[in-house]
Amino acid sequence: MSDQTESKKTVETATEEKNERGLTQRKPNPIGRVVFLIITAVCFAYLYYRLNGAAMREGLLLTDYMTQVFANVAWGPWLALMMGYSLFYFAIDTLVVTRALNWFLADIKFKDILPIRASAYIISIFNEQIGKGAMAYYLNKRDQIPGWEVGSVMLFIMFCEIFYLLVWASIGFVFSSEGLPDVFSLMPIIAGGAAIFFVIWLLYFQGKILPNNTFRQKRILDSFKQAKLKHYLMFLLLRSPALLLAIVVYTTALNLFGVEASFLQLLPYLPVIFFAAAVPTPMRAAAITFWVILFPENEGQMAAFGFVQHNFFILFNAVLV
Repeated sequence: MSDQTESKKTVETATEEKNERGLTQRKPNPIGRVVFLIITAVCFAYLYYRLNGAAMREGLLLTDYMTQVFANVAWGPWLALMMGYSLFYFAIDTLVVTRALNWFLADIKFKDILPIRASAYIISIFNEQIGKGAMAYYLNKRDQIPGWEVGSVMLFIMFCEIFYLLVWASIGFVFSSEGLPDVFSLMPIIAGGAAIFFVIWLLYFQGKILPNNTFRQKRILDSFKQAKLKHYLMFLLLRSPALLLAIVVYTTALNLFGVEASFLQLLPYLPVIFFAAAVPTPMRAAAITFWVILFPENEGQMAAFGFVQHNFFILFNAVLV
């Protein structure tokens, strides 16, 4: 009987490992690719429509219009500003990844993550989530850490980033609700729903809700099983300096592009735009589109701003190592 039990456990373990490998190695759903290609096409079509319309109002060809926009930017101060911000963001971003790996996996040093994170930025130009997947792959090959373990930490980071941005978008709504577009009136509903979801999520992975449910036992979700409330709060504290500085940097950069903006105006805007930047569209097309939508009177400046702003720091950090 004992041998049969052990044999059964061995088969179950092997089956679980096979399933987890399948989960971590599963090819992207082609339907998802089609959806994001459609989103990309819609974004570029919208940008062309808005920019061409702005050029026609100025009596210019689109190429001449955009040439003038780029020519009027204070590139020297902008470059200095962005280089400093890129280095700061790179440090904070790598620190967050390092701490998350330390919480749930092993004692991996900050300096060892730096080149891996920088390399992943190149890939993330096309897809932020693929960039995180590349980090998992590198750590697996270099440190022999099982792919599902690293993948679990990357899932935890992605989950936390959503709620971290939502927290700051909600704070921005509280301080600047009167001057926001009508669509932001949904923020209290979204924030309330997200708060309820987070509580349920936390209680579920602590085994206090549906204790007999086996979904939480999947290895790819192991980080959520280990995570306590303090880990989510620490993530928020570690990540927040990058967003707070981004508000200052992006506001200053907008003024260098000839667009008037204030810190309070960008406080609710920037988290939403960072959400859009996470959508896997080439060259951050979704984020660029959001800038044009939120600043409709400065189409050319915002398109140019969004393009260089969201791609410069990725390219800059990628060539550091």
